[in-house]
Amino acid sequence: MPELPEVETIVRGLRGPLVGRTFTGVTVLWPKTVQTPVSELEQRLPGQRVEQITRRGKYLHFHLSAGDSLFIHLKMSGDLLVEPSAGPVHPHVRAIFHLDNGHQLRFKDMRKFGRVYLVDDPLKVVGKLGPEPLADDFTASAFAALFRRRRGRLKPLLLNQSFIAGIGNIYADESCFIAGIDPRRQVDTLSAEELGRLYHAVRQALQSGIMHKGATLDQVYRGGEFQHHFQVYGRTGAPCPRCGTAIERVVLGGRSTHFCPVCQR
Repeated sequence: MPELPEVETIVRGLRGPLVGRTFTGVTVLWPKTVQTPVSELEQRLPGQRVEQITRRGKYLHFHLSAGDSLFIHLKMSGDLLVEPSAGPVHPHVRAIFHLDNGHQLRFKDMRKFGRVYLVDDPLKVVGKLGPEPLADDFTASAFAALFRRRRGRLKPLLLNQSFIAGIGNIYADESCFIAGIDPRRQVDTLSAEELGRLYHAVRQALQSGIMHKGATLDQVYRGGEFQHHFQVYGRTGAPCPRCGTAIERVVLGGRSTHFCPVCQR
């Protein structure tokens, strides 16, 4: 699933071809993809210009000229392609957004888990998300405050999008390694010093992911290089880059979790 760095990379790539363009229509090929009533989307979207494209957590946010917001969540296998209208349509395309320049924004989604929303208030879609971990006003003290009165293990909490937005499996593992903290730790045992390390580790892992344009693990997300810089994720049995101990894998909260048993005691 694309995480914050992958979605941020996609957002940056779409701004050039889409900002300033006007939607002229929409064709929905898989109705379950669209969470807004399809008839409402077909009526409200045409004529709206894309003023800005931003990211909130793992959602792409298209700010539209009439004040509406178009949100797209890629889920596990979603992808967005800007292609000429006359070109062939991939069989996994679920929705086509027609543009005023002879091109189309095509939402391709092999597994059909991706979702599209058109709303008049962004909070209807992203109102329950936690803070943005890379926001300028998200300080170390604000991060530490999130852990007050929290219980449970660390990694599942980092994956909770209502706790903090945008972190997924890859960047949770990498963040815990950078911080030198076992992802299985009970969060109420973390010291102030450890929370400070974790805050900087989360931001470092995400910023590195963005710098390398995300991680490409299959054909769903293209062009990323961060997979060549993983320190623990997906490296079961490989030597730890710090101490040489074999990286271990466990299942935590239903997710594969990778860590160094020596560096992350």
